[in-house]
Amino acid sequence: MAAEEKGSMIMGMIWMIVISLLLFWLPAIGPLIAGIVGGKISGGVGSGLLAAILPGLILAVALFVAGTMLTGLPIIGAIAGMGSFALILINIVPLLIGALIGGLLV
Repeated sequence: MAAEEKGSMIMGMIWMIVISLLLFWLPAIGPLIAGIVGGKISGGVGSGLLAAILPGLILAVALFVAGTMLTGLPIIGAIAGMGSFALILINIVPLLIGALIGGLLV
C-alpha cells in the first residue's frame, strides 16, 4: 500500500489567504479561524506554521523590492519593506496560533 499523504502546504496557504481576506472584518478571530483551517489542511503542525509564515515573508520581500524599484532609493524601499513586515506580523500572530491548533487537530 502506498503511504497516504496527510495534506498540502500550498493548499493550506491558499486557504489561509482566502479566509483571511473574507474575514478581514474580524480583527483577531478571522486570522485565528483561517489559521485553524489552513493548519488542518496543511496536515501537521510544522507545515501549518510554515504555511502561515511564508506568505507574509514573501509579501514583505515583494514590497521591499517594489519599493526599491519604484523609488530608486534602497533606503526608502527598506523602510517600506520593514513597515509592511511590521503590519504583517500583527496579523500573523493569531494566524500562527490558529495554525498550531489546526495542525494539532490532524
